[in-house]
Amino acid sequence: MDPILQLQDAINRRNFLKRSGGLGLTALFSLLGADGLASSGPTSGKRVGGLPGVPHFKAKAKRVIYLFQSGAPSQMELFDPKPGLEVKMGEDLPDSIRNGQRLTGMTSGQAKFPVAPSVYKFERHGQSGMQLSELLPHMATVADEITLINSMWTDAINHDPAVTFFQTGSQIAGRPSIGSWLTYGLGTENRDLPSYVVLTSTGTGRKDDQPLYDRLWGSGFIPTQYQGVKFRNQGDPVLFLSDPDGVDRTTRRDMLDDLMALNKMKLAKTGDPEIGTRISQYELAFRMQTSVPDLTDISKEPSSVLEMYGPEVKRPGSYAYNCLLARRLAERGVRFVQLFHMGWDQHFDLPRAIKGQTYDTDQPSAALIKDLKQRGLLDDTLIVWGGEFGRTVYSQGTLTKENYGRDHHPRCFSVWLAGAGIKKGVTYGKTDDYCYNILENPVSVHDLHATMLNILGIDHTRLTYRYQGRDFRLTDVFGELVPGIMA
Repeated sequence: MDPILQLQDAINRRNFLKRSGGLGLTALFSLLGADGLASSGPTSGKRVGGLPGVPHFKAKAKRVIYLFQSGAPSQMELFDPKPGLEVKMGEDLPDSIRNGQRLTGMTSGQAKFPVAPSVYKFERHGQSGMQLSELLPHMATVADEITLINSMWTDAINHDPAVTFFQTGSQIAGRPSIGSWLTYGLGTENRDLPSYVVLTSTGTGRKDDQPLYDRLWGSGFIPTQYQGVKFRNQGDPVLFLSDPDGVDRTTRRDMLDDLMALNKMKLAKTGDPEIGTRISQYELAFRMQTSVPDLTDISKEPSSVLEMYGPEVKRPGSYAYNCLLARRLAERGVRFVQLFHMGWDQHFDLPRAIKGQTYDTDQPSAALIKDLKQRGLLDDTLIVWGGEFGRTVYSQGTLTKENYGRDHHPRCFSVWLAGAGIKKGVTYGKTDDYCYNILENPVSVHDLHATMLNILGIDHTRLTYRYQGRDFRLTDVFGELVPGIMA
């Protein structure tokens, strides 16, 4: 939209609220009161905010923990074994398999596409007999708790649009993130913490991996109160959480009360919903001064729990620490917890690099499942693990028996899910002998989103937000449920 028209649209909406007298402002102040601005204190177990009529039907899950593996893990090294490729090492990938698939600029100039078998072995685990790599000994112990999808696919072939697609349902930046959609529709169960929390970590596999952007957990055109709150890895988890020197708790409360009065006066004049967001966030920040230090203090966790998450758990900012924090957030009623773990973009030196990544992620991911289960939280928590696309069967650059790299591959890759509403011990979907094309049960990004929302009691076609004259939704005009993975 033209910037001038955008400004005029905003002015018109504000003038409408202003002219509508008590009606619009009463509704807005009612919303602020419902979000806990009139009083403080936790309401864990009792919903605050959300849309009337949502959930649309009985939910199986109350919350989501999304373990996003940024950079794209190689499915062939972790989840989708192709032992028949050992005899084809170095052979050019047949044209009948590639079938004209578009390539990235990193391998489009290669004269050949040599097949690179994985150097890692697979075994069957659990009563389900799920095949997992030797790189995942801890996940092997919870194989009967997860559904493994080997037939994911995406439209995107480069990192930024692919990650954006998984987080927002669109390859083009600017749409609300999945966590924002959920908190907009379902509200929260704790006034003292953000309803949507983001945690990031950098892997040991590759230090200079693809960057992350705040817009990946942004609210897009949905009100900004629904955007994710990123916790920092050092110092205060959230900036300016500590009172300045010389300012005590009572003084801070008095300052906020005066500021709120001024903001409410401005709100009454303009009807600008962003002022309401500002009031809400100031109040939340004040309450977080107490709730966040308690949340992030893991010193009282039993040694048995810390040992379960592994040797990195005591290091703030590590994947292990963030997994434990995710459990602590879940038990406090936070609706959506998003972990981003970087380091999976392994175009070269993949066998060594992926070993570092699985050192970071294998034990903590399995521990999170076990920890939630022993606390009774796995029954109403949905866990999702996966990256933005997969990796090619052919090597990028030089191929040796011990060393190779893999380019981006959107046609097939793996994700796993566990917890509420998910079948246990199921391997879903099938790829061809080259792990290049899907043979059975393809699952698109929109299908995954639709299924996630369904488990949370939401019909993905009915959770919408009107913007610029159109009803938008997370799944756009696509998305089908995947009953084969749903309990």
